[in-house]
Amino acid sequence: MSITDDARALQDDLVRLRHDLHRQPEIGLDLPRTQERVLEALDGLPFEITLGKETTSVTAVLRGGNPSPGVQRPAVLLRADMDGLPVQEKTGVDFTSQADGAMHACGHDLHTSMLAGAATLLAEKSHQLQGDVVLMFQPGEEGCDGASYMIREGVLDAAGPRVQAAYGMHVFSSLEPHGTFCTKPGVMLSASDGLEVTVLGAGGHGSAPHSAKDPVTVAAEMVTALQVMVTRQFNMFDPVVLSVGVLHAGTKRNIIPESARIEATIRTFSEASRLKMMDAVPRLLKGIAAAHGVEVAVDYLQEYPLTITNEDETHTAEKVITGLFGERRLSRWATPLSGSEDFSRILAEVPGTFVGLSAVAPGGDPHASPFNHSPYATFDDAVLADGAALYAELAISRLAALSRTA
Repeated sequence: MSITDDARALQDDLVRLRHDLHRQPEIGLDLPRTQERVLEALDGLPFEITLGKETTSVTAVLRGGNPSPGVQRPAVLLRADMDGLPVQEKTGVDFTSQADGAMHACGHDLHTSMLAGAATLLAEKSHQLQGDVVLMFQPGEEGCDGASYMIREGVLDAAGPRVQAAYGMHVFSSLEPHGTFCTKPGVMLSASDGLEVTVLGAGGHGSAPHSAKDPVTVAAEMVTALQVMVTRQFNMFDPVVLSVGVLHAGTKRNIIPESARIEATIRTFSEASRLKMMDAVPRLLKGIAAAHGVEVAVDYLQEYPLTITNEDETHTAEKVITGLFGERRLSRWATPLSGSEDFSRILAEVPGTFVGLSAVAPGGDPHASPFNHSPYATFDDAVLADGAALYAELAISRLAALSRTA
């Protein structure tokens, strides 16, 4: 039987695990129930397991039984993130979230289940592995930088020598037809930064704005000026995306408040633009505040760096995808996606790549389906076995190649 056949034999188990995780999503770095379910899935398999100290991460090392003689054992890493989002689910599926205000709206329940399936597949073939496999079950991808915690605690060196290749996967609830695997060498996902701005004025009566210092009008000017700055100071072929998600001030319509609050997300696709934004944004906002005689506090928060895939590792993944599933299942992106990922931390340390997988329902319109993070986002279970097979075959084939070149 092929590895895809073996994976499909696990499909029912993977669906049960995925549905269980989906019903009980956990948010952030502390995911005790999710960690427990992962450990149950690994129970009885020959993995060396280490639990996180600062988070509820799980690192599992499988020792291959067939390394090439006289060479250092190579190791590869496979990663799945496990956390949900603070979203109230509205999908109506029969395994909908039972946790109020929490949902697996980004498909991490599928990632966890697929990697658990890959663990079983790899354990069954451990005697054939020409090196070691590190499984990285990571909490806190959604804004908590969980990858950094696991790197600090040694996930890259869990097998002994540092892993020589790393692979991650992410499902999408739209964008591509069902079952399509997506790759892109180089910059695949944007960098993500945060902007928090407090405009400090002087409150007063709404009928006499001249006797106050109105922070609301200043904040409104800042929002529009930020958009104009992007179009006038940055090359359209090296895009910058700045979206204000919070604009808050005041308590009553006839009261001029003392302060106004702005929060925005900033996405950039090159390190040059990222550094330029870090300088240009505070300069612009401080200039506007000074022009109106108010104070401003600007916090520019560096979050996730660019997700840059290794060209050779991306081509390796493409060969594995087409070998398992055929050329028609592969989509090579021409441009990056403006989402961001802390798997970028791993790719900054070791060569590797990131693979997208469409979990749009079969026959569904990928352009009309709600995207990840939507309370209506749904992910089709049918991709679970294929994701598990890809994880496992990436490890098997890459270890074989590393062993030959050692």
